[in-house]
Amino acid sequence: MTTSTMPRVASATLSDKVSGAWAFILIECATFSAYFIVYMLYRMHDPGTFADSQVQLSPTYGLVNTLILLASSWQVARSVHSARAQQYESAWRQAVLTVALGVAFVVSKLSEWRFELKSGHNFETNDFFAFYFFLTGIHVVHVLVGFVFMGVALYKLRERDVASEALEIAAIYWHMVDFLWVVIFALLYVMR
Repeated sequence: MTTSTMPRVASATLSDKVSGAWAFILIECATFSAYFIVYMLYRMHDPGTFADSQVQLSPTYGLVNTLILLASSWQVARSVHSARAQQYESAWRQAVLTVALGVAFVVSKLSEWRFELKSGHNFETNDFFAFYFFLTGIHVVHVLVGFVFMGVALYKLRERDVASEALEIAAIYWHMVDFLWVVIFALLYVMR
């Protein structure tokens, strides 16, 4: 049997895995888009309650959370750049910093939820706070999933030949989570 007549064995290449990650990201974005549309419809139905409730949120928490996640996006991008340049130790440090910033985000969000709960706001307060806790809660779950992706990337950074692949996929996911936060921040804290 010559090589031209040998059957090809299917294998996942970097582009196949990255394409799969992008497909997953598109599904996630479509799902969140549906959440955002429902939020906007509820807001249009009861603008007074949403406006009155929105001013009770701490813009400081929202801004700090946003800055933390933007810094984490910058770090993961630097990590990918370092891995592409085969600077794996730098890539590893930057990926660890990305995770540390993600942990800081989760801690800040837990602190904010505690503040809101102590202020008497919960899922049952009104539709705005139901959306607030749902959207920020489902986002935190996605950050936690991002920790898994980053953990795999950190592990793979030891195996230098596959490091970029795992890190690229983790970075794609991490950027999606950060992008979704920017939209949530705009909807919940900024848009009047």
